[in-house]
Amino acid sequence: MLAIRFATILLLLLAGDLVARAESLQATFEETVRPVLQANCVECHNGETTEGDLDLSADDNLASVIKNFRRWSGVLDRLEAGEMPPEDAEHQPSPAERAAVIAWIEQVKVAEAARTKGDPGIVLPHRLSSSEYNYTIRDLTGVDIQPAAAFPVDPANEAGFDNSGESLAMSPALLKKYLGAASKVAEHLALTPSGFEFAPHPVITPTDRDKFCVNRIIDFYRRQRTDYAVYFETLWRFQNREELGHGDATLTQLSRERGLSERYCKTLWQLLGDEVEADEAVGPIAALRLSFHELPDASTPENISAAVAGCQTMASFVSSLRASLVPEVANLTSPKIHNGSQALVLWKNRQFVANRRRYIDSELPRGDFGLKQESQAANAMAVGDDTDVTAYKKGLTQFCDVFPDEFFVSERARVYLDQKSEKKLKGRFLSAGFHSQMGYFRDDAPLGDLMLDDEDRAELDRLWLELDFVASAPMRQYAGFIWFDRTDSVFMRDRVFDRYRAEDKDCTSAEKVAGLADEYCAKAERAGASDQALAALRYYFDDMNKTFRYLEKLSIESQPRQVDALIEFAERAYRRPLSAGEVASIRSFYDSMRQDEGLSHENAIRDGVIAVLMSPHFCYRIDESRDAAREGASADTAAAAVQPLSDYSLANRLSYFFWSSMPDDELLELAANDRLHEPDVILAQTRRLLADDRVDGFVTEFAGNWLDFRRFTEHNGVDRERFPVFTDELRHAMAEEPIRFCRDLIARDGSVLDFLYAEYTFVNPVLAQHYGAEPELLSDASEQWIRWDGARQHGRGGLLPMAVFLTHNSSGLRTSPVQRGNWLIKRMLGEKVPAPPATVPDLPSDESKLGDLTLRETLARHRQDVACAGCHNRIDSMGLVFEGYGPIGEVRDVDLGGRAIDDSAVFPDDSEGSGLVGVLAYIQTSREDDFIDNLCRKLLAFGLGRTLQLSDESIIADMKQKLVDNDYRFSSMMDVIVTSPAFLNKRIRISPDETVSIP
Repeated sequence: MLAIRFATILLLLLAGDLVARAESLQATFEETVRPVLQANCVECHNGETTEGDLDLSADDNLASVIKNFRRWSGVLDRLEAGEMPPEDAEHQPSPAERAAVIAWIEQVKVAEAARTKGDPGIVLPHRLSSSEYNYTIRDLTGVDIQPAAAFPVDPANEAGFDNSGESLAMSPALLKKYLGAASKVAEHLALTPSGFEFAPHPVITPTDRDKFCVNRIIDFYRRQRTDYAVYFETLWRFQNREELGHGDATLTQLSRERGLSERYCKTLWQLLGDEVEADEAVGPIAALRLSFHELPDASTPENISAAVAGCQTMASFVSSLRASLVPEVANLTSPKIHNGSQALVLWKNRQFVANRRRYIDSELPRGDFGLKQESQAANAMAVGDDTDVTAYKKGLTQFCDVFPDEFFVSERARVYLDQKSEKKLKGRFLSAGFHSQMGYFRDDAPLGDLMLDDEDRAELDRLWLELDFVASAPMRQYAGFIWFDRTDSVFMRDRVFDRYRAEDKDCTSAEKVAGLADEYCAKAERAGASDQALAALRYYFDDMNKTFRYLEKLSIESQPRQVDALIEFAERAYRRPLSAGEVASIRSFYDSMRQDEGLSHENAIRDGVIAVLMSPHFCYRIDESRDAAREGASADTAAAAVQPLSDYSLANRLSYFFWSSMPDDELLELAANDRLHEPDVILAQTRRLLADDRVDGFVTEFAGNWLDFRRFTEHNGVDRERFPVFTDELRHAMAEEPIRFCRDLIARDGSVLDFLYAEYTFVNPVLAQHYGAEPELLSDASEQWIRWDGARQHGRGGLLPMAVFLTHNSSGLRTSPVQRGNWLIKRMLGEKVPAPPATVPDLPSDESKLGDLTLRETLARHRQDVACAGCHNRIDSMGLVFEGYGPIGEVRDVDLGGRAIDDSAVFPDDSEGSGLVGVLAYIQTSREDDFIDNLCRKLLAFGLGRTLQLSDESIIADMKQKLVDNDYRFSSMMDVIVTSPAFLNKRIRISPDETVSIP
């Protein structure tokens, strides 16, 4: 009770102090500030003339000033810079009057910031920006569909970012765009037995579904390493691990490091690792063992190279010998049936499969198959009159079992023709080898038997099942069989087959398959088909029928799972658990689509996805408080002006801050356990999110908008005839450089001062050549991006001399010191520069047409105009120092008119300097604090998703202090933001004394 009374008294005292301070500020406004404004400012800045869109007559008391402090912040900047009133104004305040107004505005700012400290401000619910929508769809579906590519450019708030509710409105026209985007996403949906997945392309047509399923299987095959040389080398490295400095390495570790099959490595080690036994000294296995043990040790680099070459020789031996042992499989034919008919082709495929790991007992192989004649291995392989044939054939059997003729077949020519002559036919992925018919055949048993573990086998089985399920491949293949045997073949042209047509939807029904089987086999038997051919025909029809019935049953059984998947999709899309009512609503929507609208199951699921993506719970980010998120929150609790955010809202704030996308499973799990708001947890998650690849979203959205290069890849302001080196490749490299630079700084948690002073940058070959980098750097770079540590001696390093900014802030055929200087002081140093008057004449667009004056002299004449001098005195010098860089950021000594370059400048503090070195020295001496302050403000505005307000001043002060205390590490700022009251809380109602915003 005593504590409560003490707190009450303290609050009353503080309130009294605030009242007294407000009364003092009001009195000063009436006695000092307002008279100065009336005498010197209001004549131009009133409700009628409002020069510069500024009306200073509208604020007649302290409350009005506080409410509109944004304009007064601009007044403060102009007064401090000495630009207001302008030099040619009829009335000028005395220095004392100017100082008094400046001091008063500062006092108001400090007082209001103290009064509102900790106020999180109003963060409006806002729709996902175009970029956030694309990133979110990518992470929600697993594919980068980019459905918002056709959206209009989102407007930015005053901080320059398009991630705030104050700028992200929703119009009817834009709502149609969102509907179109949701429909586009739904077109990528493929129903699977366990739910649904999303393809990287639409999967509406059968060929699109084929492409989706086939590509996934091919991608799986391509991930498998089946090169024997790599396996043999890995075994050799394991055998010599001590000499190679990896004494503790296991075979499992070495195989995983190289992406090899652990199972197969162990099989080969058991086969080759031991010395050859006396009774196994003949045949291919014995030859391989001897070859393996003849490999040199790892004592010298020369030995290592020789061992690698020896492994290649062993691999060549295996491949050439194995090819000589592949059994020939003749075509199965039947009178009057086309040799390419499906039943006959599939029979031949099955023979290939049966022979993958065996050979036909025939003449023993002759030759050394690439082994050196003088080696023991070659002798072990040789076949002579005294060869133990039984032992030799045992070795061949073991050899073929371990080294199949194919681990898998991913492309197949027409099987019933000469396959060797058709090897050049590429791109028939997973083909069964038919003629003029679609159809797939699985041939990967050795891969599963010898290499894959249980998890990989299950994945491959699932992918093949989904090919049948998603693409209806067996049904379409069977329809192709009927069509082929009625067109290219004459076999089914009898009238008895007229009821069996490919275009009939029921052609795969049990009754029709059985009927066709009987008629087909009966005719084949009458025509003289062999027992083997008849068995192949019966097998074909029985197997197809079983497949159809299984897929029909699976389709029905999977429908409830797919509806459940829709609910799971909605939960992930809404980025929080669903309420019971929301679950019921989704199920009800699905039922209504089926029953009332008559849609198919698949189309009802697609419409359900569209409905989820059109829900405000997906399209909008709505921060919910902890109390509001709990069921049964009391009315009194809900009425509090400021409340802590729920953990799910925090998860969204974190993920959209760091990734511009939805939370991942770990964030949502922490939110579900009500732990995310804990300081240690949220800081740990900050580190994790910054280390994730998805931080590219932050780099692109924050840095791209802060530094204004977000859309540089669309920049078309360069005359390509005059600058042919400005190719699309160079333009994209320019845009990528700051992203690579920022990503690296974040990844290593570097100093934010590197943005200014770094002596390195990142280049690829095309950018390195543009920058005139050392020839050796060009060769080292190859096609990759690398860090260039010697950049400063070439006039590069840090953000300022990057070609993307120099080019973007040029005028096509000349540089633009005004644009470059404006970019530097606005984007980097945070100055507020008003827009130029509409009457300002344009400079010549071509640098070579400036006449006798240089661009520097032209700007100097322009500054003689008193109305222009105020801004240009601050801007021009900051741009003239970059005259050593041409219109596309190239280093130069003369301009396009042949005049020598002068990159010297007198800076606003009257210091002098030249070029990049000069401007960096000026910033380091006089403006470094401005850069830090601006960076903190920009980052905080982006992280909070709103324009800053006076209550944020304490956070900015903490950010700046944390930077100083932690060697300016980037994460220092992030830590302050994510643990600040503004980030962790929300204001749910507007108080009578509304908090003011500042730019």
